[in-house]
Amino acid sequence: MSKNTVSASVAMLKVLEDWGVKHLFGYPGGSFNSTMAALAEQKEQIQYIQVRHEQVGALAAAADAKLTGKVGVAFGSAGPGATNLLTGLYDAKEDHVPVLALVGQTPRAVMNSHFFQEFNEDPIFEDVSVYCRTVMTAESLPHVVDQAIREAYKHHGVATVIIPNDLGYEQIPDISYGSHGPTDEKPTPQPQPTDAEVDQFLAMVKEAKRPVIHVGRGIQAGGDVLIELSKKLQIPLVMTGLAKGHVDEDYEANLGMANRAASKSADEIMASADLLIAIGADFPFAKLIYTTHPFKFIQIDNDRTELGRHHNLDLGIWSDATAFVKAALDRSVPAPESAFFKAAVADKKNWFAYQKQLQDDNHEPLRAEPIYKEINRVADPDAVFAIDIGDNIINSFRHLHVTPKNKFVISAIFASMGSGLPAALAGQLSYPGRQVWNIAGDGAFSMIMQDLLTEKKYNLPIINVITANKTLNFIKSEQDDVAMYHSGIDLADQDFAMIAKGMGVESVTVTKSSELPAAFDQAIEVTKAGRPFLIDAKISAARSLPVEELKLTQTDHGMEETLNPTYNSNFDLKQPSSVREFLDSYDGQSLKTLPEFFDEYGVEW
Repeated sequence: MSKNTVSASVAMLKVLEDWGVKHLFGYPGGSFNSTMAALAEQKEQIQYIQVRHEQVGALAAAADAKLTGKVGVAFGSAGPGATNLLTGLYDAKEDHVPVLALVGQTPRAVMNSHFFQEFNEDPIFEDVSVYCRTVMTAESLPHVVDQAIREAYKHHGVATVIIPNDLGYEQIPDISYGSHGPTDEKPTPQPQPTDAEVDQFLAMVKEAKRPVIHVGRGIQAGGDVLIELSKKLQIPLVMTGLAKGHVDEDYEANLGMANRAASKSADEIMASADLLIAIGADFPFAKLIYTTHPFKFIQIDNDRTELGRHHNLDLGIWSDATAFVKAALDRSVPAPESAFFKAAVADKKNWFAYQKQLQDDNHEPLRAEPIYKEINRVADPDAVFAIDIGDNIINSFRHLHVTPKNKFVISAIFASMGSGLPAALAGQLSYPGRQVWNIAGDGAFSMIMQDLLTEKKYNLPIINVITANKTLNFIKSEQDDVAMYHSGIDLADQDFAMIAKGMGVESVTVTKSSELPAAFDQAIEVTKAGRPFLIDAKISAARSLPVEELKLTQTDHGMEETLNPTYNSNFDLKQPSSVREFLDSYDGQSLKTLPEFFDEYGVEW
């Protein structure tokens, strides 16, 4: 090779290296061999992670971006290798994170001739991408990739570059093609609130009887100042799922999540609000939750396109969330003690006592809640949690203790089953010194369990916790409330521990709560020695208390709490006769209704 030239694929990888990319995920194919050759040449500079399915690679790249804020990179070859990327790329699109997809294409000489695995890839990827280009010349390849990364960062989305295989082999001048520099490390300037906006906000809060703050991930590192504002203005907090861990979960007025994967107290207090304040929150379930009753609506967001997206605005403020909270703290005076605030705190305390009761339950069959008690016991303070889709979302939101020191990643909006293990791969690669967890149900895990081999191959000490109940339980719960018979939800049981052992991954099966401490202690021992581990937990398919089935109606005299008439409308089930019977059927004899708390604290209507 001439000292003055380099293959276009190597030049492209140097661009990735210049942008700080340390690893990328993919599976080889003939139409991607020019890049594979470059990866072999650049193996000391950038790590290729061989996954066993392109979907896993794309989901891992999306999780990488969620965890680090840096661009994640995945690739697939032409044909099925390309289309297999789409689930992970749509996950990145919906959760607004920067991902670069490198897609193989047949050599130019055979394009448009119905060649093997050849198809027009541009329209396939245009919908998922903020930037989609097919490279036309070898010399433009590194330039296009450089531009793609810029577009992914600018638009917080997927940039796709389609590469005809022959172009990567061609020699081009060995010069610097990347544009990344120190200016790219500057923090993005954030919009600031005006005094007039803050004062208008405070006036509306003062007029409200039952204000509630709905907190999104836009609060970022501002959780502590938000707690100060909550105390000062006597406003309880309800979290979105992506904001979990951003605000201290032990704070008495952090009520948890709303909607289905929720706490009872959060759903109830949200349903009683006469002023809802959304701070840095893009809430995809707003059409379900924000429409239950009339209220005034304030929204603070640093993205003007979010304002008014989910509810008609009474006040919209274009501002960084934390900057707004600090300004509101500075310009406000302490509110008098609020009976509503006290009732919200008592409701949360009652709910959390019930959660602890479930975690301490040692009856058989084994339930999911004691598993989370063990995870909380042994998890490191800065552990990375990758949570797969299904009932474990509900259980993690309710039972997993997460702080700002942790990393917590889910497939939030696209909600792709099978995202947990790929996210754990990304977590362990990007944070090699930290403890990493993959928590998944048997339905989700069985979609991607072949990539336990990836954990083994690269010696990634991931703790895999599989909650196996032989049911698509999240879907079963939905079918519980539809006038139909249960259909398509039963899963054939598998011995995940034996499957893991067959892949060279140490494992254990647990069926009783008494077996949990030893299993988790073994998981810690093995992963501290640098090896992955799997716990196959055989659990009950019992439904967790569906707080979303409680309905609150505002009357002239207060609040009435009833049960959704569609609850247990499945032909296989029995409907309870009252809210009390409903709560008791979930061992919730200790639970009180919100109207009881309102009466106890004298909340005025």
